[in-house]
Amino acid sequence: MFDGRDPIYVQIADQIRQDVLRGDLQPEEQVMSTTQYATTFRINPATAAKAFAQLVDDGILYKRRGVGMFVAPGARDRLRAEGRETFFAETVDPVADHARALGIPLEDVIARLRAHAARTAGDRQDGAAS
Repeated sequence: MFDGRDPIYVQIADQIRQDVLRGDLQPEEQVMSTTQYATTFRINPATAAKAFAQLVDDGILYKRRGVGMFVAPGARDRLRAEGRETFFAETVDPVADHARALGIPLEDVIARLRAHAARTAGDRQDGAAS
């Protein structure tokens, strides 16, 4: 699981963020304890604790004293809002700049995105029908 270049605590925090974004972790749902993470993934408990502390600081998790860590209400919406800003700044803006440099009209880029969305929506429907 932890094979990226980022520190393990960052990878843990990112995985939990993704689980919240996908809906695999719901608001008010309890997450594994730092001890469970440490045992399951054979890491130092302090590493897991650092990831959880970061998520608490970011408002993604909250702690119930004596009970454990839980997904904060509104965490998914918060992550989506942050993700949208990042997506536009890091993905869309550079694509628009590159298209302009290549002389590709914005309308062509939009048409391509719509065609792609239609194809992938059809693929999802085909998979659901199987």
